[in-house]
Amino acid sequence: MAQFTVEPRKLALLNVDLQNIFVEGSPIAAPDGLAVVERVNRLSAACRKHGVLVVHTQHVTRPDGSNVGVLGEIIPPVKAGLIARGSFPAALHAKLQVEAADIVLEKPRFGAFHGTDLELILRARGIDSLIVTGIATNVCAEMTAREASVRDFRVFFMSDGTATSDMGGVPRAELQRATCAVLAFGFAEVLLVDQMIERLSAAGR
Repeated sequence: MAQFTVEPRKLALLNVDLQNIFVEGSPIAAPDGLAVVERVNRLSAACRKHGVLVVHTQHVTRPDGSNVGVLGEIIPPVKAGLIARGSFPAALHAKLQVEAADIVLEKPRFGAFHGTDLELILRARGIDSLIVTGIATNVCAEMTAREASVRDFRVFFMSDGTATSDMGGVPRAELQRATCAVLAFGFAEVLLVDQMIERLSAAGR
């Protein structure tokens, strides 16, 4: 298993899709969504303290539906505007702490790199390592971690800074465990939020 060096000046935090629809109050929200937001806020504060860029991603589509594509065929509510820009479900959750220096990045698909300028933003700042949190663990967070890894970013994946819901008859605990196991095998260093905060503190001493 990987154990990467933590260098705050070369690190960014990606908080993936902590939006109303995924955090609470919808059929696809993660039951642990609010707990994840609380942990992410603590991690974000630690990152800001140590000069780590904080990025919040937002999975949204254009209000006119012009960029929905095949995703709308796979998930019909998306075609109907479920996560259209400006809608309540698509908005970042009110309890997520977003500061003025943070970046909010809209993305049209599951991964944060596809169809966005995220890589340009990171490379321009000399960032080569990423901390990934968010919802859902096995969808947008996992896809983002994989996209980052194949672009040669070092990935720290937060096992308790991510969450998911039951899918296809598979309990969320099994999905969470399987996703973290696969990522730890070939894509990321998987650890807890408190462990990441301690690593940041140690690097900053």
